[in-house]
Amino acid sequence: MNLSSRDPRLQKAVSNVGLITSNGSFGHNIMACEWTNIFSFEPAMISLGIRPHKATAQNIHETKAFGVNICAQDQNLISSVAGNYTGKEIDKIALLKSLGYSFYQAESANLLMVQGASLNAECELVKTVDLGDHPLLIGKIKVITASEKQPLVYFQGRYHKIGDEIPKPSREYRNKIKQLAQEFNKDPKDTN
Repeated sequence: MNLSSRDPRLQKAVSNVGLITSNGSFGHNIMACEWTNIFSFEPAMISLGIRPHKATAQNIHETKAFGVNICAQDQNLISSVAGNYTGKEIDKIALLKSLGYSFYQAESANLLMVQGASLNAECELVKTVDLGDHPLLIGKIKVITASEKQPLVYFQGRYHKIGDEIPKPSREYRNKIKQLAQEFNKDPKDTN
């Protein structure tokens, strides 16, 4: 099965906005990457879905280093600039600096990181997995920091704030479910 990027069913997916920073033949660069996920704790790993022709992907493959900066709620403009221009034609870092945004030097590589992001992770590329039109770039986290700011949410092509918390079921109800689950245990010896 193939899907169009305009398929209305895809409008049900919710994501964060990763600002991926890199350095290489195209100089210091930043791009918006909707498909940015931490997927392993030990070792700490992040995956990105980036098309290979992008300046960021080419920089990362050259240097084996990249930054992941999860957009904070007040950084929707950075995401728009990073996502609507190509680093092959525009110096997006200089453009963002002229708009008043700041960057800082990464500790682990010659990268710039986004000041004020919700989360900043400096990564080393360890593997690329070709699975489709957006190969997965797998990075090992070398340095990670987080701010008090809430992350920006991307849904239906628009930016959103995290809204009201939806409470979990009560402890009593969860205990009831746990007891009921024992009736459906496939292995009576296994209680986990």
